[in-house]
Amino acid sequence: MRAVLDPNILIAALLSRSGAPGQLVARWLAGEFELVVSESLLAELERALAYPKLRARISSEEAAEFVSVLAHAAILAPDAPTSAGRSADPGDDYLLGLAEAARAVLVSGDRHLLKLADELPIQDARTFLEALKKS
Repeated sequence: MRAVLDPNILIAALLSRSGAPGQLVARWLAGEFELVVSESLLAELERALAYPKLRARISSEEAAEFVSVLAHAAILAPDAPTSAGRSADPGDDYLLGLAEAARAVLVSGDRHLLKLADELPIQDARTFLEALKKS
């Protein structure tokens, strides 16, 4: 099974290792699924981790190490052409393109992306975690 984890899921994993996002990262590290990332995803994650609100809870060293692990251990896929206008937030269209090109489930906490779950393979962290437990 392959998955693209939205940066919001990756950040949530850093904030709470016991929650569903944290459990997903642990299961990826244990080899239970393939994680697909792209340069755009890693860049967005780096930008978000530098926000003062997050820096108060995640050190710059921890953030840099996490991004490095993702860049080296995940499948680094080329940025796919964006499917403009598919998401209510055009900034997330690249995630849809990446998941589609990689034939992966997009795991997100964004409501506007989860609304597309009827037409695209998009799941929240808890649903994807349950799917992993069943496989």
